[in-house]
Amino acid sequence: MALKRMGIVSDYEKIRTFAVAIVGVGGVGSVTAEMLTRCGIGKLLLFDYDKVELANMNRLFFQPHQAGLSKVQAAEHTLRNINPDVLFEVHNYNITTVENFERFMNRISNGGLEEGKPVDLVLSCVDNFEARMTINTACNELGQTWMESGVSENAVSGHIQLIIPGESACFACAPPLVVAANIDEKTLKREGVCAASLPTTMGVVAGILVQNVLKFLLNFGTVSFYLGYNAMQDFFPTMSMKPNPQCDDRNCRKQQEEYKKKVAALPTQEVVQEEEEIIHDDNEWGIELVSEVSEEELKNSSGPIPDLPEGITVAYTVPQKQEDSVPEVTVEDSGESLEDLMAKMKNM
Repeated sequence: MALKRMGIVSDYEKIRTFAVAIVGVGGVGSVTAEMLTRCGIGKLLLFDYDKVELANMNRLFFQPHQAGLSKVQAAEHTLRNINPDVLFEVHNYNITTVENFERFMNRISNGGLEEGKPVDLVLSCVDNFEARMTINTACNELGQTWMESGVSENAVSGHIQLIIPGESACFACAPPLVVAANIDEKTLKREGVCAASLPTTMGVVAGILVQNVLKFLLNFGTVSFYLGYNAMQDFFPTMSMKPNPQCDDRNCRKQQEEYKKKVAALPTQEVVQEEEEIIHDDNEWGIELVSEVSEEELKNSSGPIPDLPEGITVAYTVPQKQEDSVPEVTVEDSGESLEDLMAKMKNM
């Protein structure tokens, strides 16, 4: 493997031992699933309740002959042909209902590569806040690390976010206005107007998401807690958000307390300052360093030190200017006029 030979990843084959759940197999989710399949992930769990429509053809991945099939069924068929070594588990239901939420929780906590163990990562590729909050609730309760992603309605910007319960801000710690104000997002959609869609933006966001998934699972590079993408300016802002102690999600607050205890239990590392070793202590050649400037010359070249508060010093001082003394020359008055002097100069 080239990444291993170049020293980027120590053991890329380890990718086969991980299980990742993808919620939402649309424009971003389907491409994310394809990339992870090509990367050789061990197992993929796909969640989506929607069907493939001809209107989805601008979102990459899906093909016209798959119209009418459930997205998870169509995705599984295509992905198996790409890499038959990957294990697939598909779930065609809405995770936001009470009954299906329990089923969703069960598969996250027991659907790992080895049955009965949790998945290694959950990826949110949904297009609504209700589903995001559902994933957030489940992952906070289970202490499950997950990544959230999204594309704006104008299709020219997007983002990804890594959420580690207790360590970083969850989706409820700093919710969008729609969620914070408890507004039904369905009322915000205007009739006859749908969100714009560009396969380019979705492909970029999916690529950034999978890149960070690989870095997180294989432990190389720096995983971004938040990475944005602005297609209008080719701008990629990054930031990290701390969890909100007053988060509305009680499980988030519980995870924060557990994380604090875990950090407090870590052994403190004392910083030891190493003394610099003297190089060439034994000078058998008798070489000495001698300053070419005497103490008196150094003192004369320095200016006055200003009065400063305690603890503040100056790097250097400005020497005082010494005016050169010019001897005064006096000229005797001969009593001759200017015309007489000019006449003498002409005769010279």
